[in-house]
Amino acid sequence: MNGYLNYKFIKVKQLDHVFYLTLARPEKRNAFTPLMIDEIYHAIQMADADPEVRVVVLDAEGPVFCAGMDLNAFENPDKIDHSDVVPHVDLSLGEVMSILNKPSIAVLEGNVIAGGFLMILECTYVFAHSAVQFSLPEVQIGLFPFQVLAGLLKHLPYHKAMDLCIHSEVITAHEMKSIGLVYELLDQKPDALPALIAKLTSAAPLAVKMGFEAAKQLRELKSSDQYAFLLEQLVKLRSSHDFKEGMAARMEKRPPNWKGE
Repeated sequence: MNGYLNYKFIKVKQLDHVFYLTLARPEKRNAFTPLMIDEIYHAIQMADADPEVRVVVLDAEGPVFCAGMDLNAFENPDKIDHSDVVPHVDLSLGEVMSILNKPSIAVLEGNVIAGGFLMILECTYVFAHSAVQFSLPEVQIGLFPFQVLAGLLKHLPYHKAMDLCIHSEVITAHEMKSIGLVYELLDQKPDALPALIAKLTSAAPLAVKMGFEAAKQLRELKSSDQYAFLLEQLVKLRSSHDFKEGMAARMEKRPPNWKGE
């Protein structure tokens, strides 16, 4: 785990190609501060650049996964903690999570409130216990979850995304699964999470990474330019070690030895 630090508000560890990032501010219901965002950004950058990391798992300590933004920290800049070792970034939490070009899994055993949505909406998969509740209460205190709306619109039709933002009532894990924002319920299919991690860590890491990068770049391209761009990515991938290794492993009926290059 070369390069990772002992952070203040998060904990990290790496095991068998899986990078675990745990929100570790349970006494404040894991409400995020500017420093916490900086730490998450630093950890995500390191995990994204580490060729040994193939999957990122996001979870949290305590009974609440994340209660959103710590309003006191953001409204009193003179009292904001900063780190001498983690650089400050002027990015939203959603932007920080979106830089990752590897599969990510949010594992929720506590409630997700307000800005906590910013993290899970950028994850590739969301697993939640059936008892977990989700809520966007901002309109009840005169605010609107603008940044969460941007994340919701990546997953849901306009009217459904707006309804979640203005309805402000508790959403159950079952309801979140029915609209596609939760992938699976932890307590109903306990084997699904380890099976998914095993599947993701066995996939060719370079191919997966290039797939994530291509999906993001497609958003910026005109439809007339997309086919040529994707063909270019395919040609590049076909010249990689991993593609040649994958083909050789299939012919020789053995597990591939991925190098991520």
